[in-house]
Amino acid sequence: METLLQDVRYGLRILWKSPGFTAVAVVTLALGIGANTAIFSLVNGILLVPLPYARPAQLVSVTQGAYPRGAFVAMRDEVRSMEVAAYAEGHDFNLTGRDEPVRLTGTLVSSELFSVLGARPALGRTFNPGEDAAGRDNYVILSNALWRERFRSDPSIIGRAIEIAGVNREVVGVMPADFHFPSNRTQIWLPLGNDPRDPIAYWASDFMPVIGRLRPGATLAQARGELRMFQARVGELFPWHMPSDWNAGVSVEPLQNSIVSDVRTRLLLLLGAVGLILLIACANVANLTLSRAATREKEVAIRSALGAERARITRQLLTESLLLAFVGGMASLGMAEAGLVLLKYALPADTPRLAGAHIDWRVMVFTAGLSVLTGLLFGIAPALQSSRAGFTQLLRSSERGATVSISERLRNGLAIAEVAFATLLIIAAGLFIRSFWALSHVDPGFQTERLVTGRITPNENFCSDTGRCLAFYRSLLEQTQAAAGVHGAALVNTLPLGGRVAKRSLDLEGYVAPPGKTAPLFWLNVVTPDYFEVMGIRMMAGNGFPKDAESGNPALAMVSESTARRYWPGQSAIGKHVRFVGETEWRTVAGVISDVRAYNLETNIPDTFEGTVYVPLAPNATQEDRRVPAQMTIAVRTTLDESQMAAALRRILAGLNHDVPLSEVRTMGAIVSEAASTPASTTSLFVTFAGLALVLGLVGIYGVLAFLVSKRTREIGVRMALGAQRRDVLWLVLKEGARFTLTGIALGLAGAFAVTRWLSSELYGVGAVDPLTYGCVAAIMALVTMLACYVPARRAMAVDPLTALRME
Repeated sequence: METLLQDVRYGLRILWKSPGFTAVAVVTLALGIGANTAIFSLVNGILLVPLPYARPAQLVSVTQGAYPRGAFVAMRDEVRSMEVAAYAEGHDFNLTGRDEPVRLTGTLVSSELFSVLGARPALGRTFNPGEDAAGRDNYVILSNALWRERFRSDPSIIGRAIEIAGVNREVVGVMPADFHFPSNRTQIWLPLGNDPRDPIAYWASDFMPVIGRLRPGATLAQARGELRMFQARVGELFPWHMPSDWNAGVSVEPLQNSIVSDVRTRLLLLLGAVGLILLIACANVANLTLSRAATREKEVAIRSALGAERARITRQLLTESLLLAFVGGMASLGMAEAGLVLLKYALPADTPRLAGAHIDWRVMVFTAGLSVLTGLLFGIAPALQSSRAGFTQLLRSSERGATVSISERLRNGLAIAEVAFATLLIIAAGLFIRSFWALSHVDPGFQTERLVTGRITPNENFCSDTGRCLAFYRSLLEQTQAAAGVHGAALVNTLPLGGRVAKRSLDLEGYVAPPGKTAPLFWLNVVTPDYFEVMGIRMMAGNGFPKDAESGNPALAMVSESTARRYWPGQSAIGKHVRFVGETEWRTVAGVISDVRAYNLETNIPDTFEGTVYVPLAPNATQEDRRVPAQMTIAVRTTLDESQMAAALRRILAGLNHDVPLSEVRTMGAIVSEAASTPASTTSLFVTFAGLALVLGLVGIYGVLAFLVSKRTREIGVRMALGAQRRDVLWLVLKEGARFTLTGIALGLAGAFAVTRWLSSELYGVGAVDPLTYGCVAAIMALVTMLACYVPARRAMAVDPLTALRME
């Protein structure tokens, strides 16, 4: 311990005597360690920290499968290895009877959800067993944020009734501020309202995810086996035939893995990227240490001559490296805090568990361990190299101006590694740039300019009267179209890229489902006749819906271009017939419209859907119970800005029905941008990391060549004294730089070829091995690295032969 303290004191004195070297090394290390700490804070908070529920290790999720109410009730009764709960996220409800109506985002849950999670309310209680059955479900639980903002933190709200979707529901509980299941968008929780008397709602609507808690003594393997047995017979419970492959891959996984599955790959890619930055930083500091070692050769040789063993000298030099890494690690914490704030801002707001990511004791341990590892990485090679100095080096150092030769092979190897790592990271960034470019130039199938949208949501009971609901929407469109600055308005139930899905199974003329398959499932769009014109969606064939399509006579439908090709290849779809399963009336296809990116920018519709159909907003063209959809989105082509259009719509709604709120007012351009937010954030982060890697790599190349020039000053002077021209000296240095630069680029290309296949799932419109990206990155790296070589080469050209020889 005494020797260690002596090494530490001496190391601190040495670092203090070289403030320039110390500052550069600390800043370089702080950048590398800070970037890793910031990304690890995300990985820790999202992937590693246990879920904030009681005994989280017992919580599981049913994956690759979703169940309607009836199937879930059967699972709850039959599965014994775990207690199960179901939820249906993304429902919206009107809160009325209190000042201005407000649209709330709610989640329908089974009565067991909170007990399964082990979540206790901050006020009141959660749902009791059986309170998810129809007739016993007039209850609601509030989120803490809604309770504070809308009800002013009033504790007496427990037991009082509030009007949700036109129904008085008793508030039975308020959840804690840190409870956000299934996401932080949820403002209220309501019981499912299971009603076996309604077969459509009970067996066909809200195919829900299921979570569970393993019972004492049960294992994941037991739960998986029991669930597969249940899946084998649950299809027989449906009132209609279910496809044989429905939920065929159902399994059970830890709940935490299920929650973060969509972001795991992206976070690990980012962690790998900053890991490369740290390796480049280590190589840079190692080269700095080697350069500095040249000035300490006499000191090391004297130590060796006086009897110091090589291990003792190596330990002293490693102690100095570890001190540098420790100071860099301390400085990195401030950078990591700032970096974490920027990362939270850059990543999409719906990233699961993002808000809870922070620097905790796990991150501190990670940073400490990384600092020690970093100190060893950049210190071990210089320490071993420098400790070789002995008495012979001491004698040579007495010669005027002589220096001990430090291994150029090691220095050049470090520079090659820096170029290789930077090349690999820049290729990854280039692939993301090309992917985002392709995604941002996707034709969504509609025009976004001057298009403002808003969600219109009358209560369900208001629209139970079809005539009243149609009259409301008709008046809304008429008054909106008559407003100043409006050039067109239309209604749709599911706005493209709006995050909502409506579905129906269809029979199609001339199409027979394969054996074991049911009628294909379609994405259902309910629209007003002007919808396609307002949205700028191209009509590929036919005349579309007439202005009087609201009457429902004759019954009409339209399909997308890809749907027409799939079901009527080589034929005209116009005049063909489709029919919703469960209905007797066939609809005539009146038009074919261009494909629209309805689900996301990568695909038109999810893989589970097999086509897209449009029907007019009419009494016999919507839902199974023949009602008009209560929730519609209005799209307005206007010269007004978003706030002006929102104010105009609110005035119109207030005059038509005071209890109808306006929500989600956004421009279509903003919706498209939001749909690209995840790839945009990933691209921007990779570009930032690639830029940092490039800068560090260029600094490393410059340092190696600057040291080379300083070491070969006498040689260059002799060459110029013997008649060498400045361009010969320039070529001499550039050739040396080009040798390890091109080697590094080649290694980086080979590494990228082996590694970038892991990026495939995050790319769109470009392959993981894209020749254009690889070629451009190689050319750019060659150009910028040669520019970095040019600066020390210019210095070599300026060497005065007489001065160089006199110094020697």
